[in-house]
Amino acid sequence: MESKRLEEITIPSVKKLYQGSHIEDDILLVDDLANIPFPNEPRRMHCLFMALCTKGVAHYTIDTVAHTVQVNDVIIVSEGQVANNYVLSDDFKAIAIVLSYEFFYEIVANIRELSYLYLFARNHPVFHLRQDEAQTLHNYFNIIKRKVENKEHQFRRETTKSMLTTMIYDISNVIYHLQTSPNNRQPRANEIFSDFIKLVEQHYRKERRVSWYSNQMYITPKYLSEVIKQVSHRTPNEWIDQYVVLEIRVLLKNTMKSIREIAEEMNFNNQSFFGKYFKEHVGLSPTEYRKS
Repeated sequence: MESKRLEEITIPSVKKLYQGSHIEDDILLVDDLANIPFPNEPRRMHCLFMALCTKGVAHYTIDTVAHTVQVNDVIIVSEGQVANNYVLSDDFKAIAIVLSYEFFYEIVANIRELSYLYLFARNHPVFHLRQDEAQTLHNYFNIIKRKVENKEHQFRRETTKSMLTTMIYDISNVIYHLQTSPNNRQPRANEIFSDFIKLVEQHYRKERRVSWYSNQMYITPKYLSEVIKQVSHRTPNEWIDQYVVLEIRVLLKNTMKSIREIAEEMNFNNQSFFGKYFKEHVGLSPTEYRKS
């Protein structure tokens, strides 16, 4: 019960401490992580945090597990994880990108093999890049920063998303080769999670039943639920809903399809149930969301 009362790290909370380049509460860029006063108590992440160490050494814990960060190491802290016990060397420097999860999932909506990225980030909160890979990531940061700061650009948010998508593809490529290395065999639970996400990515528009996915994988719904919860700290239903809701958001904002047509495309029995489902997850009706 105590963990539920932990204060959360969000983009608004970080912005109170550091006035970096940002777009509303969607993305915040940090030029020097050492300039942010770190809390003295554990905090739960309610955003996605990714940083690249450029100098010095840092120590911290994620979900009570200790990690050490050195030059050219990437740090990823995912939603729901608890960060604590920060110790930075006097010369520590790092750049960082903080994303709201809603913005992050808009970016990765069409990225294939997202399970590789998610699993690797969960199991490897710190991983090392070659010098050329680290320089590429630093270059992305600088380009994205210029896009974010160009407030006169009519499509600032969209171009920023495009650059982030490209950056994530490059990072995912590194992760993909690490994950598929013959010397890096995945535990069975991770394989099940990866197979589940792949199925969801292919079928979420038509199938929202956990039992359907477990049947495709030849395991019981109970076992699937236990494994997915163990690996990702989310239920299978939460993962399916995430993909469904994100797709509905995209269709409402970026197409001229009627709400009835979207409901049919997403395999809802009727428009009324579709509206209730969307409002339950987003807090707005489809019409309200489209107008917002």
